[in-house]
Amino acid sequence: MKVTTIGGGSTYTPELVQGFIERYESLGLRELWLMDIDAERLGIVGGFVQRMVAAAGAPFKIHLTTDRREAIAGADFVTTQIRVGGMAARREDEYLGRRWNLVGQETTGIGGMAKALRTVPVMLSIAEEMRELCPDAWLVNFTNPSGLVTEALQRYAPGMRSVGLCNGPIGYQMHIAKEVGIDDPFAVHLDYLGLNHLAWIRGARVTKAPMKDQDIWPELLAKTITWTKETDSDPLPAEVLERVGILSNYYLRYYYRTQSVLADQAQGKLSRAEQVMEIEKTLLAKYTDPTLDTMPPELMQRGGAYYSTVAVQLIAAIALDLDQEHIVNTRQEGAVPGIPADWVMELPCRVNAQGLHPLPAEPLPLFVDGLLRTVKAYELLTAEAAVTGNRDLALQALIVHPLGPDVDKAMAVLEDMIDTHEAYLGYLRA
Repeated sequence: MKVTTIGGGSTYTPELVQGFIERYESLGLRELWLMDIDAERLGIVGGFVQRMVAAAGAPFKIHLTTDRREAIAGADFVTTQIRVGGMAARREDEYLGRRWNLVGQETTGIGGMAKALRTVPVMLSIAEEMRELCPDAWLVNFTNPSGLVTEALQRYAPGMRSVGLCNGPIGYQMHIAKEVGIDDPFAVHLDYLGLNHLAWIRGARVTKAPMKDQDIWPELLAKTITWTKETDSDPLPAEVLERVGILSNYYLRYYYRTQSVLADQAQGKLSRAEQVMEIEKTLLAKYTDPTLDTMPPELMQRGGAYYSTVAVQLIAAIALDLDQEHIVNTRQEGAVPGIPADWVMELPCRVNAQGLHPLPAEPLPLFVDGLLRTVKAYELLTAEAAVTGNRDLALQALIVHPLGPDVDKAMAVLEDMIDTHEAYLGYLRA
């Protein structure tokens, strides 16, 4: 097996490599290619993971390259973890939000829109090269905004086998598994449905012995309500949570507690991009240590924890025909009544050698279904704007987004977004 990672210079990469070290034998992995446009950073990260592989006695070879076509050619799986414009562009996204008193965040609101408009054209060019150089390969996307990027891939790169991943669902499964005393997070089935970073949990049960088919939802919901009363950290206040009986993805706090988010943002603290820049300086300095051959603890501060767990296990489920359940981003194909079959959603799927098979799901309650449909309209408009360069579609996407500006400011905000990222979004001026 040949696996390629585009964006291999990411500080995430060692965790992904650790996942392959733990599963290389069953996968038959022989080559892992790390590709990045930043040769210096690739050399630092690549040198470290080569030491990791050597220390573990793993037989697969790490190849480092700045040539994307060379990396992709003949691959069985291509994983993508790119950041177009780097962390500096993320910082600009966050400050774009601050300038207009809007949520400035990597995947949500105008920051997420700016990132999507920079990213979708690049991702589609990767898909086109895969169509030529490894037409039977799977594209496993971790690049944010993961759901919107996957929507664009599955809508505008037909015939390519692609799937979007997020570490959020596996994080919930790992937490719940620990709570109930089981060691396999994939044995936790969640009644989980929505879009990436806009999803809800309505039930949970264990699928393996000794707790096979045990409903753990009442206990989980009760504990979450108690925890929320103590911390007020859930997107929904405890008294609301008790009445609606549905758990919300962490990112829904941007929608449900917008004024609180804006007030915190207005305090002028370092943005998340600036925090991550400092974390990455520390990580890259550690990676240069020639004696380091295991992951440093600082990596857990970077975000994206358990990425390797979900990414490598998903690859294994396909390659080894495991028929295993995973929560992924893909077209729901009629699994959810009343939703267009071609919408990419984040939902449980059976995964095997034949691909992704969405599991039937009950429609969401009306009070959350409306928000989902509005955000999906934004995703569809943004993806089409990125593909066509149609500025009017980008404006419509900005207007429809629940976290967007008032309509009388929408054109000015869009102009600011394009000016801020002229090198990447100039195509919207045509």
